[in-house]
Amino acid sequence: MISPLAIGISAGLGTTAALGLAAGGFAYASLWPGSQLFGSTLVAPRRPGELALTFDDGPNPAFTPRLLEILARHDVHATFFSVGSYAQAQPALVRQIVAAGHQVGNHSWSHLNLARASASQIEEQLSRSCQTLEQITGAPVHYFRPPFGARRPEVLRAARRLGMVPVLWNAMTSDWKNPSADSIAQRLMRKIDRLERHGRAAIIVLHDGNHLDPVANRAPSLAAAAQLLAHYKPTHRFVSLDSWTQQSSSASDV
Repeated sequence: MISPLAIGISAGLGTTAALGLAAGGFAYASLWPGSQLFGSTLVAPRRPGELALTFDDGPNPAFTPRLLEILARHDVHATFFSVGSYAQAQPALVRQIVAAGHQVGNHSWSHLNLARASASQIEEQLSRSCQTLEQITGAPVHYFRPPFGARRPEVLRAARRLGMVPVLWNAMTSDWKNPSADSIAQRLMRKIDRLERHGRAAIIVLHDGNHLDPVANRAPSLAAAAQLLAHYKPTHRFVSLDSWTQQSSSASDV
């Protein structure tokens, strides 16, 4: 006969294991870029050879203009996911990004971890940033990237209420703290090449700003971007996020 103590211990272990699995499932759903458990986000399609460049945490007055020069030399357009408070401080730079043919996306007002935020905080972070970007550019904001990739269902619902498509990524490194452009570029190239072998396009993330320091040194990230452009421009197609969302909309209308 199994003793009541043993039954109690077994039940306790089972509860602990279940809680652990639940916590692990929440972490995966809220932070893993490829997870769709909390709601759909833009995923790089099965179009190998296509690359979408995106830049987070700007605008940065020291480095974003230099990045724009690099992109112009290669005739490539990107999406800049801007922190609303930084955009408010640098409106001319935001307009310069748009004038150069790039898109500006919403990266929240202050880079808050939205998976841990209240519903009212989520609404304020997204709507305040949207309003600021739209006032500066005169155009609606179509794309949203949650800071840290952190989200829960309410975050994605709030983005869609504001008319934005949530965008994550499948090719990123810790470029914000890596001082070696070569290391950043090589790590990204390995990810991009692996995605291509599996028949996938790539949504690439680099950082032209830093949410903790608006004038942080982003020179290694810019140099890595230049390496990626030089390496892939002859053989790959750099595309806008619009080219994927419009294709998806057309397919759903058939």
